[in-house]
Amino acid sequence: MPVRAVLAGAAIAALAIVTPTPQQAQAAPGDGGGGGLVAGVVDALDRVTGAHPGRARIARARLESARATLDERVAIPGTAWVTDPRAGRVVVTADPTVTGAKLAKLNEAVAGLGEAVTIRRTSTRLTRFIAGGDAVWGPNARCSLGFPVKRAGKPDGFLTAGHCGNAVTTWSATRGGSQIARTEASTFPGVDHAIAAYTAAVDHPSAVSLYDGTSQPITGAGPAALDEAVRRSGSTTGVHAGKVTGLNATVNYPEGQVRGLIKTNVCAQPGDSGGPLFDGPKALGLLSGGSGDCALGGETYYQPVQAALAAYGATLG
Repeated sequence: MPVRAVLAGAAIAALAIVTPTPQQAQAAPGDGGGGGLVAGVVDALDRVTGAHPGRARIARARLESARATLDERVAIPGTAWVTDPRAGRVVVTADPTVTGAKLAKLNEAVAGLGEAVTIRRTSTRLTRFIAGGDAVWGPNARCSLGFPVKRAGKPDGFLTAGHCGNAVTTWSATRGGSQIARTEASTFPGVDHAIAAYTAAVDHPSAVSLYDGTSQPITGAGPAALDEAVRRSGSTTGVHAGKVTGLNATVNYPEGQVRGLIKTNVCAQPGDSGGPLFDGPKALGLLSGGSGDCALGGETYYQPVQAALAAYGATLG
């Protein structure tokens, strides 16, 4: 594949999609055994509409306080949370690995938060995957190119996920090909972003591939908004659309906690990680992780792109 074709989309395939588990309404099999959750499992009505008989709405300030408490005290791998304004609760997701001492710690943390926090269980693990597809390659891994960027007095480069930058020092347009870029800085966990500087003359327009022979020009970056219609591009599954379902989400990966993520109901699969989230010409985020797949549906989390641009003194382009 020509370098232009690999790079022009600003949305090339991904390495490891870090994967929290699919959302389910019931506790996963084997979650019992004397370690019951303090907060109840979220039922379908509560999750989708926020309606629940006999439940009073909780003040936003109390929800934000509860979420901040979880951020500070509950760095348990296999968990994630976000304030759900429809349900009027902080919804905590716990995967099947959260048992024993981990479950006890979670119970202890939420015990004092009362109805502000609701827990749901999922049936598969929060983990990372590696998959094939067109990509920018490192010697032992491959990731997506998120958005091309410019910096005053420095070479042009591209943003990608921090867990990709941690794994790869030098990048090529093809597997085993010549070097085209080198990772300059990378942060994961905490946040999930990295920047690589081009070391070769390659075409890198500010656009996202739509996988139909066209591309979406990207002219600026902005914050995501709740219910905003968005699209995500990646080489494993192409372009998929959905909406923003949560802001300022926290995910606890095995490698550590990442805060401030955008949550969506857009599907993704292994190989899409690191790709761009966008709304028309506006860049929104870089794929950090997700759950489910594009056959049955899923949810995904994104590093806000504005934070990445600010961290590296970069602009889109």
